[in-house]
Amino acid sequence: MIKVLINGCNGKMGQEVAKIVNLDNDCVLVGGIDKVNTGEYTFPVYTDYSNIVEEADVIIDFSIPVATLNILEYAKSKHIPVVIATTGFSEEQESKIKEYSKEIPIFKSANMSLDINLMCRIVSNLAQILKGNDIEIIETHHNRKIDSPSGTAMLLADSINKALDNSMSYEFNRHDKHEKRSKKEIGISSVRGGNIVGEHSVIFFSENESFEIKHTAYSRSLFAEGAVRAAKFITKKDIRSGMYDMNDIK
Repeated sequence: MIKVLINGCNGKMGQEVAKIVNLDNDCVLVGGIDKVNTGEYTFPVYTDYSNIVEEADVIIDFSIPVATLNILEYAKSKHIPVVIATTGFSEEQESKIKEYSKEIPIFKSANMSLDINLMCRIVSNLAQILKGNDIEIIETHHNRKIDSPSGTAMLLADSINKALDNSMSYEFNRHDKHEKRSKKEIGISSVRGGNIVGEHSVIFFSENESFEIKHTAYSRSLFAEGAVRAAKFITKKDIRSGMYDMNDIK
């Protein structure tokens, strides 16, 4: 049995992960970490990771960047693999995560959906085929999402940019610009409202037509299922350290 600890257990995604772990015959939930212990869970919840007494095989992190960095320090001290599904990291925080990966295994993805990662491969190929097209990414999420643009939008943009030899720049705000669109930019727009789980569109525009690839998430459970799948992968005995993502799951 894989013993799972959830960082950010009070959040909507943390709760989804708890449900999926409890339904999985290969996993057992041994505890959670969050800012407040509400007392409503059947598993122990800690507000300070230094007080954790349970021995975990893996930590699944759906929290905020500062909480991720805190749990990585704990994970390093115990040599516990970590699955990071949190987004919104600064460049400095990304660098720190890479440093931690030299000591412990880290599985990190801005989106735990296998279909989104397939979408990344598809839009990468299209970007090479449809060179010269204007490229726009539109992401829509619920009104409680903190970071903007979404980590998934950036994952898609980075996949396209890599396929184009990192020749593109990202445009997040045209409000203050009074000039025509550059051919070397990827436009990224964010929409927030209601209770939408997640919707991402990549649109390729030519002079006479457009081509759109779109992914819609109807339930948060798909991200939780992906995170548990990642946890099973990262706890393999032959993995001692390094950075991994959805492309490593076969």
